[in-house]
Amino acid sequence: MKIRRGDKVIVIKGADKGKIGKVLSVDPVKRVVYVQRVRLVKRHQKPRPTQTGRGPSTGIVEKEAPIPVANVALVDPKTDKPTRIRMSRPEAEDRTSRRRAKVRLAVRSGVEIERPGE
Repeated sequence: MKIRRGDKVIVIKGADKGKIGKVLSVDPVKRVVYVQRVRLVKRHQKPRPTQTGRGPSTGIVEKEAPIPVANVALVDPKTDKPTRIRMSRPEAEDRTSRRRAKVRLAVRSGVEIERPGE
């Protein structure tokens, strides 16, 4: 899958069409992504003893539901519109660095999409 955790994506199909968010996690086996604040569902959570007090302890909790990867598209960093992704190997002087260095390019604008977190 060409979409990674931390990427900025837009929903292109479904009830949340047009919403933009950051990818929280990716499940390549099920081919789904979890996008921040998109496709929220409410779940009832039983009270549990919390160890460090983090997270909601009880009540009705809103959490993200999975979205099929075919229903999201990466946001082009130049135009802020949905784009497809092309994998490319840049020209490098030695063979080993060229083999390791694969970059993602936005098809719409040709701009290199940086790795999330860089």
